[in-house]
Amino acid sequence: MKHNMVMPKLGESITEGTILKWLKSVGDPIEKDETILEISTDKVDSEIPAAHSGILLEILAEEGDVVDVGKVIAVIESAQEEGDLPIEAKRVKSENKDGSIAKDSLKANLKRTKTGQSSRFKRFYSPLVLNIAAQNNISTDELNRIEGSGLEGRVRKQDVLKYLEARQSGAGIDNVAGRDGDVEIVPMNHIRKSIAKHMVQSQQISAQVHLYTEADMNNIYKIRQRINPEFKKNRGYGLSYMPFITDAVVKALKKFPLLNAVIDGENILIKKYYNIGIAVAVGEGLIVPNIFNADNYSISQLATIINDLSLRARTRKLKAEEVSGGTFSISNFGVYGTTIGFPIINQPQSAILGVGAVKKRAVVIDDAIAIRPTLYLALTIDHRLIDGAMGAQFLEHIKQILEKYDPTMEL
Repeated sequence: MKHNMVMPKLGESITEGTILKWLKSVGDPIEKDETILEISTDKVDSEIPAAHSGILLEILAEEGDVVDVGKVIAVIESAQEEGDLPIEAKRVKSENKDGSIAKDSLKANLKRTKTGQSSRFKRFYSPLVLNIAAQNNISTDELNRIEGSGLEGRVRKQDVLKYLEARQSGAGIDNVAGRDGDVEIVPMNHIRKSIAKHMVQSQQISAQVHLYTEADMNNIYKIRQRINPEFKKNRGYGLSYMPFITDAVVKALKKFPLLNAVIDGENILIKKYYNIGIAVAVGEGLIVPNIFNADNYSISQLATIINDLSLRARTRKLKAEEVSGGTFSISNFGVYGTTIGFPIINQPQSAILGVGAVKKRAVVIDDAIAIRPTLYLALTIDHRLIDGAMGAQFLEHIKQILEKYDPTMEL
């Protein structure tokens, strides 16, 4: 029996997804619930399991393709005995004498061993690319030399068609290889494309103003110094500054509710719940999972949630709903040692807080110079909704909360 595998719906507002990577090839056996491919949406990257056991009979969407939700992307045939396997999975690999890919053995070329594709190929090619190569007598060597514009340099249909067009016009492979002198052309991956799109949209939508202040983190520094050894021993991860910052943000949002609001046409929607997004660097990109109803949690609980979200963000285990519905975001660029920066608002929110690195600096306290661990906090606000005075008061309130945590407190 054949089963169609479709592009899944990973959220109410998601209408399409991008094929990132096929983890199985045509002819490979598949177990039910085994991860078969990775996909990306504008919200989250996800690993997709197979709904049926059997043989991967056909792949209908190549890596890098953007596919509508519900569209068939693969066909799985129910598991059968070896003698009854689809003929496509049993053919022997071969080449034409001129080095081109034999059309009658195309399916066999798609099947990879456990360590990867056949050694005569330098990299993995989708069924569609191999099919085009076979139909146009493109040799294996030619295919291996075409520079790809897909994820991690994979060759896509467009790359092969571009090469064919150049070949027909008499141009050589070097003219379409993607290099021009000493300049290397690196196509954007899906994450960078999504970030670029959203950041430009954010700047076009809202009037963004930046403010910053400096907070004395001495009390929180003492709390961490005292608690961290036992905390890390019991939980397997250290207590960072982020749970305290998140707690302070929620308290400040309750005092200044417009920073937890959105503009809807000519109306202002003030959210009475606090879903705080924590930006997490993922590979070459960024994702912002949310702590839902963050005002319900203690600092200790916030530490657990933040650690969990960060781990699952980096291992592509987040659910689509976890990166939707945020009301305010925090970007912690200080984890890389940067002291200050001004992040762009995560639409449709009205503000975002940038957090720098906590560093010891010379400060003046009661007319005397002292060495204290300090933190720069940067706030970006939508001036359509929030005036500079309110933004400044909000930022100063966060500062005051951070400076007044009891250094003897228990979590």
